[in-house]
Amino acid sequence: MRFIREGLILICLTLVGLGGFGLVHAQQSESSGPHVAELTIDGPIGPATKDYLVRSMETARDKGAHAILIRMDTPGGLDSSTRDIIKALLASPTPVITYVHPAGARAASAGTYILYGSHVAAMTPSTNLGAATPVQMGGLPTPPSGGDQKPAGDAQEEKGGESSGKEGGENSAPSGDAMERKVINDSVAFIRGLANRYDRNADWAERAVREAVSLTANEALEQNVIDLVAENREDLLAQLDGREVKLESGPMTLETADLPIEAYAPDWRNEFLSVITNPQVASILLLIGVYGLILEGYNPGTLVPGVVGVICLLIGLYALQVLPVNYAGLALIILGGVLILAEAFVPSFGVLGIGGVIALVLGSIMLVDTDVPGMEVSYEIIGAIAAVSSLIVLGIITMIGRTLRMPRPDSSRAMVGREAPVASQGEGGYKVLIDGEYWNARSSESLQPGDRVEVTDQDGLQLEVKRK
Repeated sequence: MRFIREGLILICLTLVGLGGFGLVHAQQSESSGPHVAELTIDGPIGPATKDYLVRSMETARDKGAHAILIRMDTPGGLDSSTRDIIKALLASPTPVITYVHPAGARAASAGTYILYGSHVAAMTPSTNLGAATPVQMGGLPTPPSGGDQKPAGDAQEEKGGESSGKEGGENSAPSGDAMERKVINDSVAFIRGLANRYDRNADWAERAVREAVSLTANEALEQNVIDLVAENREDLLAQLDGREVKLESGPMTLETADLPIEAYAPDWRNEFLSVITNPQVASILLLIGVYGLILEGYNPGTLVPGVVGVICLLIGLYALQVLPVNYAGLALIILGGVLILAEAFVPSFGVLGIGGVIALVLGSIMLVDTDVPGMEVSYEIIGAIAAVSSLIVLGIITMIGRTLRMPRPDSSRAMVGREAPVASQGEGGYKVLIDGEYWNARSSESLQPGDRVEVTDQDGLQLEVKRK
């Protein structure tokens, strides 16, 4: 029990420590005066990425940045986060350059949309972009207008490996029901609008959505999908110097040749949000919350498991509200915790407990409803959940079995051998306090209130005691 409590506290302190670590990085990135602000997208795009980019862009503008450079390597991400990022890019009064870097990086899926929505789209050699077909979630894709979180075009593996430089192609809608066609057409209209805004190849952008095609950096430059191919950041800034870009306020000429590059690392809020919105961590926090409340139920008044459990449960629920969650999975996890708790109070010889383990495992599998790489709950975590839950249920069943095998004293002799303090003295004898109840007692010895006594005999509700 002590080990579990310390483990729960350690997890919470670790989350706080990560937040403090992020704050140190944020302080190190402070700068002022003309410069190029460098931001980084490295991994799946989610709520934490959106928060980091939007807030960092505002900070960079306040500190005098003449341009914002987003260095990107992503397999894709969530639709709502991607669209919020693109809205910020389109409305930015400071030119935004998105650069797929280093060599081997990719701008797949949502990354392709962000490239198309940037004032300048650039790549380094040996990188690729494309494969922007929306992935179905929960059996059906969800239209972005409904507010649900849908991946913004993740690649289907069987198609994502193609690298095509052909123009045109079939534009027929994919097979499926009306909802699927609606999502595909919405994504096509979105990316074509971005392409037309900056005079980029809209036909290829449509193929990236409908056919999940991809391009290398040099092919993308040849087909007017991107604006530049640069070996490194210095080469990129040299090529950008004197280039005219289209801002919402009108044309602007970049002057980047002699500007220093300042990195803007995530602050504590971004780090904390990134940690808790990781589906693996959110799932673990939810389970810690459930088990914390279960332990508090077993040991009322212990407080530590209950307090830590409530905190972790609330943080986990907050993380889940910004992730594409299947609420049936969430309900199964809560049901599983309730069944495991019920096993201790309503002994069913494992029926309730085993049912709770099954509900927890199924709920964990269903919890995060997305195929976006890096945004799903791994099977290793699910296996660990199953193992820990099974051990807990086994422990409960073992304790119940031992309790059932313990010899039960005769109810007429149940108080014999118990110790108690003398509560008061009256004319008929004494009052002793046992388990919060007052019992009549007599003794051959003279006793005073507060003395400790031991019950030597019991006659109905009358106890015989002696000084301890």
